[in-house]
Amino acid sequence: MFSNLARGLCIAAFSIAAGAAAAQESTNRVAANTDWSVFVEGDPKECWGVSKPKEMVNTRGGEVVAVRRGDVLLFVSYRPGNDAKGEVSFTGGYPFQPDSTVALTIGGQTFQLFTDGEWAWASPEDDPKIIDAMKRGADAVAVGVSSRGTRTEDTFSLLGFTAAVDDASERCQ
Repeated sequence: MFSNLARGLCIAAFSIAAGAAAAQESTNRVAANTDWSVFVEGDPKECWGVSKPKEMVNTRGGEVVAVRRGDVLLFVSYRPGNDAKGEVSFTGGYPFQPDSTVALTIGGQTFQLFTDGEWAWASPEDDPKIIDAMKRGADAVAVGVSSRGTRTEDTFSLLGFTAAVDDASERCQ
């Protein structure tokens, strides 16, 4: 289902996710911008804007169900040492269905994020398009499917996104 390029991107992104996973545990918050926060870690330097969803809906067979999920977060990361300048990623708090994608919809535009385990990433070509859409949008909706077949729909507010992502970018030039 994935092209070799897409698989390669997922594998490369997986190694990056290990850093992002540790990063979400960070206590180095340097700014809060409405619904988005900015964090900075050093050695190697990494900066990111991150937000939690305002609304989460889990369904199975068309019925709303209660499920246990880990952290659900939407990130934009900057890592000057890895030449990552605005990398969009999402963790759904559960393992995604193998060979699936997450649909990220912002203001009527939908982007596909490639999944691996509990993480999903945009292609490097889509990262700037997504960030631009997020700067103009009011919310972002991430829809994915868990390895158990649960459909999740997570809605993130974009209030404060532009200030947070510009701050993170500037801190990691």
